[in-house]
Amino acid sequence: MNDIWVIQLLHLMMLCLFLDKSWMHTPEALAKHFIAYNAKFLGNTEVDQPKGTEVVRDAVRKLKFQRHIKKSEGQKIPKVELQISIYGVKILDPKTKDVQHNCQLHRISFCADDKTDKRIFTFICKDSESNKHLCYVFDSEKCAEEITLTIGQAFDLAYKKFLESGGKDVETRKQIGSLQKRIQELETENSELKKHLQTLEEQLSNAQNIFDMVPFSPVAPLVPLPASNASPPPPPARPAEIRKDLFGAEPFDPFTCGAADFPPDIQSRLDEMQEGFKMGLTVEGTVFSLDPLDGRC
Repeated sequence: MNDIWVIQLLHLMMLCLFLDKSWMHTPEALAKHFIAYNAKFLGNTEVDQPKGTEVVRDAVRKLKFQRHIKKSEGQKIPKVELQISIYGVKILDPKTKDVQHNCQLHRISFCADDKTDKRIFTFICKDSESNKHLCYVFDSEKCAEEITLTIGQAFDLAYKKFLESGGKDVETRKQIGSLQKRIQELETENSELKKHLQTLEEQLSNAQNIFDMVPFSPVAPLVPLPASNASPPPPPARPAEIRKDLFGAEPFDPFTCGAADFPPDIQSRLDEMQEGFKMGLTVEGTVFSLDPLDGRC
């Protein structure tokens, strides 16, 4: 997994060198704050694949066509504010600052700007609720390439932060979880064995009491056995379920342990982040070959 990410990070670095671009912002600006851009939001649409130039080209064509129809009806393209940081790309209303969309970086798999139209850029993000891949398309003020590189830099920093915060130990935590589950199974098995042992001890104690009540005597008559059709004696009552072991401790339960032991909900989020980062972010400068939008929209 680490080798794959080394290749992907090298790909991003080579892309920046090819474009004669370095990261445009300091790590602190994206880690402690955010970079804001103003743009017009053409909308989003579902796509079949998480990556691909043809995929975003079709999405841009579709959304531009829809916007031309709405323009003929007198509707303007809504303006939005983009806030890019290591925590994601937020799309807000520029006046009220209400968050319209919050795209986490590990869910963004493809980002591209149009080399024939410096205003248009797009990215593909996996929706957190429906798990569908949505393509977001924007019309920026001739800074599409800058926004694309900023998202790429934020993704790079977010992945490094994920590793530093313990993401590289996800597999180790899975193994620990498996061991904890095995310990729980052994504790349950041990509890069952202790109950069975207690039952055997009670049966042995009852048998000793019978021998004590009828001592052996060579002149005493033999005690007759009950008839074969007589009802057998009721089995000894099973003790109540033991909730503590011999030392008075509760059985081990990995799902009621402290926060440091990663309960299932946190573990599932870590797994989901690992899968998203594993897919990686492809940053491209591509040619959509589409008519530019009217800047007065």
